[in-house]
Amino acid sequence: FPVQRLTSMTAPIPRYHQFFNPVLRALVALGGSGTIDEIVEKTIQLMVLPPDVAEATHGDSDQSEVGYRIAWARSYLKKTGLLENSQRGVWTLTELGRKTKTVDPDEIRKLVRGTRARKGASTAPDVPPEGLGELGDVAPDDQAADWQSDLLGILRAMDPIAFERLCQRLLRESGFIEVEVTRRSADGGIDGRGILRLNGLISFTVMFQSKRYADAVGASVVRDFRGALMGRADKGLIITTGRFTHEASKEATRDGATPIDLIDGKLLVLKLKELGLGVTTRTVEVVEVDAGWFGRV
Repeated sequence: FPVQRLTSMTAPIPRYHQFFNPVLRALVALGGSGTIDEIVEKTIQLMVLPPDVAEATHGDSDQSEVGYRIAWARSYLKKTGLLENSQRGVWTLTELGRKTKTVDPDEIRKLVRGTRARKGASTAPDVPPEGLGELGDVAPDDQAADWQSDLLGILRAMDPIAFERLCQRLLRESGFIEVEVTRRSADGGIDGRGILRLNGLISFTVMFQSKRYADAVGASVVRDFRGALMGRADKGLIITTGRFTHEASKEATRDGATPIDLIDGKLLVLKLKELGLGVTTRTVEVVEVDAGWFGRV
């Protein structure tokens, strides 16, 4: 796969079909499978996309434009049998995908659009409509995610102290003990602390920072927070209702520095759903009658 390099601060964001081969290459580099975030990050690295391109947002959403277009690229590659994904959000190269070194983007697009045309006009559109500029309004990963947007809106409107208490509750429900929220304004951005005990034997002191952001959290926030917790905690945790820039993610895992875990808005709402904190999941009962069974009585 050739490396595509963008260096200008005004470089255009690659179109979705320009991500076909980089996504395949990213999955190869990841060992054949990866989460959505891992695929996006590895693709950005392989294409050497500059920060202004990698961090540009898609409209008014929290999703990056690059992530949005990579979502369409994955969708196309899946429809042509090169990728498959599990319900847990892990994408994997199929046997055909592992054998495929490179693809012709134009051929992939023709194949997918030809399949849709054969299904008939009544089929709901599942490819980027050409009449809406670069892509359509809704990427595959955004479908049926209205509850996430609604919940993020509620979280961002919360009182700051109430949001800190929510983070405290989240950590307690996740297995932390002795979780407390600090009230000291000169505490270097530390909003609270807790202890994570593993198997009742090993304990880690974790300090956290909560940010009700709608925008991206940059690397400077991570660096400042790390400086505040130096010598006071084993790990740091930043929880935000926004997202983290690519540079912030790199800074959080920098070699030789105190590790900091990052929870963005997307992960936060999924965690609240998992723990049942303000989110209720209803299971619909489906009843089917087996007419043939009665004929065999």
